[in-house]
Parts: sequence; C-alpha cells; structure tokens
Amino acid sequence: MNRPLHWNCWPLLSAVLCTLSLSPAGAAELPNILWLTCEDTGPELGCYGDRYAHTPNLDRLAAKGLRYLHAWSNAPVCAPARTTIISGVYPTSLGAEHMRSEVPLPAFMKMYPQLLRERGYYCTNNSKEDYNLVKPGQVWDESSGKAHWKNRQSGQPFFAIFNFTVSHESQIRVRPHTLVHDPAQAPLPAYHPDTPEVRHDWAQYYDKVTEMDAQAGQRLKELEEAGLADQTIVFFYGDHGSGMPRSKRWPYNSGLHVPLIVHVPDTFRDLAPQDYRPGGASARLVAFVDLAPTLLSLAGVRPPEWMQGQAFLGRFEAPPQKYLFGFRGRMDERYDMVRSVRNERYVYVRNYMPHLIYGQYLSYMFQTPTTQVWKRLYDEGRLRPPQTFFWEPKPAEELYDLQADPDEVRNLVGSAEHQAVLDELRRAHREHVLAVRDVGFLAEAEMHRLAGETPPYELGHHRQRYPLEKILDMAQLATTRDAHAVDELRAGLRDADSGVRYWAAQGLLIRGAAAVAAARDDLHAALNDDSPTVRVLAARALGQYGNPADLRPALAVLEQLASPQKNGAYASILTLNAIDSLGDKAAPLKPLLENLPAQDPSAPGRANGYVSRLLEKLTGRPASKPAAKPKRAKAKKAA
Repeated sequence: MNRPLHWNCWPLLSAVLCTLSLSPAGAAELPNILWLTCEDTGPELGCYGDRYAHTPNLDRLAAKGLRYLHAWSNAPVCAPARTTIISGVYPTSLGAEHMRSEVPLPAFMKMYPQLLRERGYYCTNNSKEDYNLVKPGQVWDESSGKAHWKNRQSGQPFFAIFNFTVSHESQIRVRPHTLVHDPAQAPLPAYHPDTPEVRHDWAQYYDKVTEMDAQAGQRLKELEEAGLADQTIVFFYGDHGSGMPRSKRWPYNSGLHVPLIVHVPDTFRDLAPQDYRPGGASARLVAFVDLAPTLLSLAGVRPPEWMQGQAFLGRFEAPPQKYLFGFRGRMDERYDMVRSVRNERYVYVRNYMPHLIYGQYLSYMFQTPTTQVWKRLYDEGRLRPPQTFFWEPKPAEELYDLQADPDEVRNLVGSAEHQAVLDELRRAHREHVLAVRDVGFLAEAEMHRLAGETPPYELGHHRQRYPLEKILDMAQLATTRDAHAVDELRAGLRDADSGVRYWAAQGLLIRGAAAVAAARDDLHAALNDDSPTVRVLAARALGQYGNPADLRPALAVLEQLASPQKNGAYASILTLNAIDSLGDKAAPLKPLLENLPAQDPSAPGRANGYVSRLLEKLTGRPASKPAAKPKRAKAKKAA
C-alpha cells in the first residue's frame, strides 16, 4: 500500500502529476470500460461453484473473463463501500467510514470520474451514488436513471456504470413472493437457525440474484449489438456481501467477500494481468480501494500517490499485496467499531467495542424475517452455538481459517498452533492503521468537533493534533478486558488528548461494575470534560454500572447532550444510544425525549433520520422523514 504523504505537500504536487499524466490520447488508444454492479450480492454465482445459484449470463462472462477469488469490498455496507471506490482512499482515512455521513475531501483530491473525464472519457453512472463525501464539483457527465454510454460524442471513449438494485436487502423480504429456488435445498450458513423463514429468505435472495443476472445479460447483449464488445473492458462485482444478517454490515469474509469478474477483449489484452486466461481464476488479493487506481491504469494514467489502493490491471499494475483490510463504523443509528484483515487463508477481526453485541437493534435490519425469527429463538433459549453468537457480546479478537471454516464460527485466537498467524495479522492491522492514519479512532462527533471546517483527513494526518499512536495504544488496552489495566485507564482519563480520554472511559465501561466502582471519582470528574463524547461515555458508565447516587448526575449530562439542534446529529446519536443502554434507569428522561427535536439543520438528511429512529425506539413516537439535505453539511459543535 502506498503511504500517503503529509497533506500539506499535496496541492502543488497533485497539480504537477495531473499535468504530466493526463495528456490527451486518441480514442483508438483507450478502451471503453463498462461496470456492471449490483446490490448486496456475495459470490453466490454458478461460476463461483455455487450449485444452488442460477446465473447463466454472468457464468458466460466468467467463461471468457477472469474471476477474482479473493475480492473484498472493504466495507460491508453500501455507502462506505462506494466511498472507497469513488475515492481510491480508505474511508477510515477520510473520516467517512460511518453510514450516510458526509465529509469533504482535501482540496488536492478528486473523484476518479473527474480524472477519467480529464483523460477524455465520457463518464456515466446509472444511477446510485451514495457517497459519504461532498462531491468536489462536477463528477459525472451524467448520473441518473437515464445515463448511458450511447449519449457520448462520436468516437469518444466511455466509462459507464449500470447498477442493479433488484438484489438489494429490501427485496429479500418483499412479500408475497413466489419462490423459484426450492427453499428445502437452500444452503444455510452454520450461524443461521434452520427455520422456514430463514430458508424462504435465502431462496428469495437467490431468486433475486437470478433476476439481477438477467439484467446484466441485457446490458451485455446491448454492448454486443452495438459492435463495441471488442473495444470494451467489462467488470462485474457486487457492492458487498449478501443482504442477509451477519453478511451485510459485518466485516467478516461473509460481509466483505464479493464476486469480481473482469473481461479484457483481445484488442486490449496488453492491459490484462500476466495470469489472465479466458475462464481462469486469480488468487490475487484485490479490494474496492484498488478499483480507482486500476481504472486510471487502464486509461494510461499513473494513479496519484495519495490514492491508497493498488492497480491490478493496466499499464501501471502494482505488485500483489499480502493483505486486505475491512472496517465497520456506525451502522445507521448504532455505533460500533471493528477492523478486519485477511490474507489468502485467514481473517483477523479486531473488535474495539466488544461490550456491544454483534446484532445491535437496527430498525432497517429487523424488517428482515430472518432477523426477527433468529432473535426470537435466541430470546426463548432455543438456540445453541454458533447460532447464539450474533446476539451476545464480542471477544476483543477473532481469527478464522477460511479454508477449514468458511462460515467463520470457530475462533482460533486461543489456538496454540495459530499464534504465529495471529501475531502476523495483528501486526498487519496496526501497521495499516498507522499508515492510512485511521481517524476512526476518534468518536464521530469528536472527529467533527476537532476538524472544524477542515476535512477530517487533514486532521488525521496532522500528527500533533491527532497523536494516533498514543490513542491506538489506549484503544487496544481499553478493549482487552484486562482487569489489571484499571489504573492505566484511570490515568488515561486525565490525559491531555481527548481521544485518549475517550478510550479510557470506554475501557472502564467495557469492564463493567468493578472497574466503574474503582474509577468512580475519575468518572465523575469526566462528566465535566471538555469533550462531549467523553462526557457521554462517563455518564453511560456511571448510569449503567454505578450506584444509585451516580444516576442523577449521569442523566443530567445525557439530558444536556441529547438534542441534535443544540449539539449536532452525531453527538445526539451517541447520547441516545447511551440512554437506550440504561433501560428503565433512563425513565426520568422520557418526557424530554417525547418532545425532543429530531433535526440538526446542518447535518446530512439521513443522519437526522437516525436520530428519529432512536427516538422511535425510545418513545414509540413515529420516525420522521429526514429534512432536506443542506447545500454543504457542517458538523455542529456539541455543548
């Protein structure tokens, strides 16, 4: 992975690089590029060996193209996954990891269609965008349901996306639906219970994948009939794993592994990798962060150094990489923080909020029948491991052998014979966090508060303002559950850096009643911290695990920080999650919550929607529709 230079170096250097690399080229020298993409689809395709799948069109594409066996989406949900693609930068580096957030790019960065358009391409997107980034000017020639490569100038090379939504999570649960796939034959992962509801959802998912395959076939036929197939490089991929629970939203291989098929016609075979064979398969590790630099490489443009991915096709193909990296931040209305790493065989998962269960309540996810029946059976005590794991707190670390355990249910962290690979992937995780300057080690609200009007990327790359090494050390200490670390956590609450204090408070919360009792005076002092996020975590720890005398001051802090109008949507989401964790202890706040405004006028509209969902859960009041999106989203500083 290319290490990004300090951000101050880039505006001038970026301009020089663009001048050197974006010179005009004749259309005959440039391939057309067609992307066929789909929603919520893992490698459940016939060409990937799935005998239950029926995908004849994509199977034919694979028969003349190259299948990538180890392709990752980096994020297990759409908006941050698409953010990775459009930028060629990890959203954890941009401050854009959280679902449906919106942050600015540094001035020296562009989105890849802008660079392709400078190269002479006609760039269209049909039609989903869904980026967690403010667009830096005009990105596409056209982005709409009518966007099409046919609308380009005569002889102009094109880059075109057609995105198929028929396989989206929401379509799995549409009823009535007459099943085509036999639910009795549906392959169930070991973590799902075997019930009629689960079998129906899996069979319906495969039905929808077949419908998506037909749509892909129509676009491929259209290309053939236009006589452009021999001039066009075709990609097909899904935007993350299936829409079934514990695939979508989870950075296991089950949520990040996607199909990726690339067909390079003979005309441009010099742009294919050395291992390209029609009908072949590649074991190369590739990810969404690699797609933007790969496109530029195919267009004869050297990818800019600030892009963190690696080209795997074209004139500037990079050497294969040893690891892929995944992440999970806020998923809709619920906060979590997970990072994952895989090599060709093993996946390592680092849970930074292990006190939270995997299956936190998300109103959207709970509309799926599988989610509902799975949770009900757990509550009734009718499940056994590994079907229970999703509804229980997480270990700090997980390690899975994807060859022996493709469902990722046998954690090998305690296995003596796997300590070498565990240590290897731990090191890879830490080195990656430091290399990309992962700004996700700040709470979302705190990141915006400290960044102010500047892009979070710039905050993350300012080593004095963001002492990541020190923050990372405290985060890893906090999440180990080591009872002997309480004194270090108490000292961390007095650190000069708010990120360190945040993780110190998180570590006491993770350890529960004994740690909170030992640090009671420190936590009370933290109720007056300069950082709202530290105040929220101190209040949550005291409210959840303190004695009765601790509850009133804890609730007073949560009451103060609950309003999105006064404190911003992100601080409100964090506070409302803390209130929800207190259960009946938070009853005195119910009158406040019933009348609490649900809107932060300066936040992205969907962030406000998550405030509304939490208020619906806490009070039963109907969730309101998000407000109209402002021209430019600015984070409000919490009180």
